[in-house]
Amino acid sequence: MAGYLDELDVTMVEEGFTMKDLMESLLKEASQRGSQEAFFVADLGDVVKKHLRLLKALPRVKPFYAPKCNCSKGVVQMLAGLGVGFGCANKPELALAKSAGVPPNRIICTGPCKQISQIKYAASQGVQLMTFDNEVELGKVARNHPSARMILSLATDESRSSGHPTMRFGATLKSCRHLLETAKDMNVEVVGVSFHIRSGCTDPQIFTQSIADAHLVFKMGAELGYKMCLLGIGGGFPGAEETRGRFEETTTVVNSALDLHFPEGCGVEIIAELGRYYVDSAFTFAVNVVAKKEVPLDQLGSDGQEAGWRRSFVYHLNDGVYGSFSSVIFNNTCPVPVLHKKLSPDPPLYSSSLWGPTTDGLDRIAESMELPELHIGDWLIFETMGANTRTASSSLSGAQPARIYYAMSRVAWEAVQFLQGKLLLPPEEEDRESTCAPLSCGWEITDTLCVAPVFAPASIM
Repeated sequence: MAGYLDELDVTMVEEGFTMKDLMESLLKEASQRGSQEAFFVADLGDVVKKHLRLLKALPRVKPFYAPKCNCSKGVVQMLAGLGVGFGCANKPELALAKSAGVPPNRIICTGPCKQISQIKYAASQGVQLMTFDNEVELGKVARNHPSARMILSLATDESRSSGHPTMRFGATLKSCRHLLETAKDMNVEVVGVSFHIRSGCTDPQIFTQSIADAHLVFKMGAELGYKMCLLGIGGGFPGAEETRGRFEETTTVVNSALDLHFPEGCGVEIIAELGRYYVDSAFTFAVNVVAKKEVPLDQLGSDGQEAGWRRSFVYHLNDGVYGSFSSVIFNNTCPVPVLHKKLSPDPPLYSSSLWGPTTDGLDRIAESMELPELHIGDWLIFETMGANTRTASSSLSGAQPARIYYAMSRVAWEAVQFLQGKLLLPPEEEDRESTCAPLSCGWEITDTLCVAPVFAPASIM
């Protein structure tokens, strides 16, 4: 990781400083420069914390990261340096993982609809692991990458949790034997089974059923002569601090199901592919109000009220759903801003809507919000902005992706040294992680560290 993190502009945050302090400092600098460009602050220490938490809660599971969730350079290089594998859905993601130094045996081609050029590129790079859920995908791989090692992707039914079927991708349990027989006829090696559960899933028992279904597919494979050795349990693990209890409940359920169906020593390697879990709470976004319009309430659908009885505003920000707010489209989120400027006690609130910088009718970030009156040049802060916010900017926005300022607390940096040095935490320290807080020395990993630094921070705050 030394060569990769050296390329990043990482601010070391010392004891007593927080993410909010760093954001405040950057906003002050922006005001002094007269800059109104939107930007992110990314707490790489929060990513490290999530990694340690996962390793502790699921000791038998090897984590993989889905860069489609957030392909920012700092996150990719940090996780690559920590030994995390990568589940890549397309050719650019494969190239990104390779550029970060991820070895081919820690990369899986996970896209359910792979282009032939992607399959050939993976073969040229020595990447062998690929998922499939139908005969067409199997045939494409058999013809273009005959040495591939395939993973049968199993559908999960999350209707109990989400209220609607979510089986668009993945093979049904009934079709698995036929697919395994077809793979056998094509001389394609099938080495494992995987499933994926959405991050919004609220029913941990879906993991129990999915692991049990995967065990049945392993039995089918054994009957056909396959020696499967890999189980992928997808994502679906909540990462926000307010969902810590649900995370612990979910991992307890997963561990129990694994012990029942894939006990330790059975010869099956278990992996999880996570995206939102790692990055969502690590990113905070600062955006500027660039346009403002007062709208008569009757234009917004008021019934039976005199026009003008209450003021209402439409604000345009300098980033939108075709850029850093793409999660509004992908995840149907409703971002809630924090106003940066100081307000008088109990300021009047007005019905407000937030839009991106384009004139496109879909570039709507949030509506029907009760906010104080904003003005041109005001800064709005959005937290938990790490998932599905780092995508290529649309030509509609006409802007480059927002800049990212990477930061890390000293103890998080020291924890990385431990992991890089392949050292174990002293037994008396193993429970200390539970007190961690982003960019705070309250979550010390250990008191004494002697591993040489693997990179030097660009600055110290």
